[in-house]
Amino acid sequence: MQWIRGPILGPLVALLRQGITPERLALCVALGIAIGNIPILGVSTILCAAIALIFRLNLPAIQIAQWAMAPTQLLLIIPFVRLGEWLLRAPVQPVSIKAGLALMSQGVGRAVIVLWDAIVHATFAWLLVAPLAIFLLYKCLTLVFRRAAAQISYGQK
Repeated sequence: MQWIRGPILGPLVALLRQGITPERLALCVALGIAIGNIPILGVSTILCAAIALIFRLNLPAIQIAQWAMAPTQLLLIIPFVRLGEWLLRAPVQPVSIKAGLALMSQGVGRAVIVLWDAIVHATFAWLLVAPLAIFLLYKCLTLVFRRAAAQISYGQK
């Protein structure tokens, strides 16, 4: 559990102590989690930074959350591909993480060309799932961060 306390929870609690509201922190973390799981490798960091800058959100908070999603991002690529294929009634393609990473080693351009249909299907599915995930995460995390903020302010008295 130390791996989550040090690099993830510690900085988020520090942001609460510095005065970020629980609602803003919950929004940053919810967006970071959802965008951190986008099924297109290499775009989540840039996308989170752009959203944070455009909407004046806390850049460290959103980046911490998206960084923590790296393992789940890889794990969710195939399910997003399958969901997209099912939603679009597309034929199932033989896609695997191992084959995808082997293609990436041949160059990103080549991988994008070969995996284009899978990328489109996965992105379509993610675009449908992400808004609901952000909403639900925001609601849950707001409660968690309000409780944490109350404990912080109680401890300071």
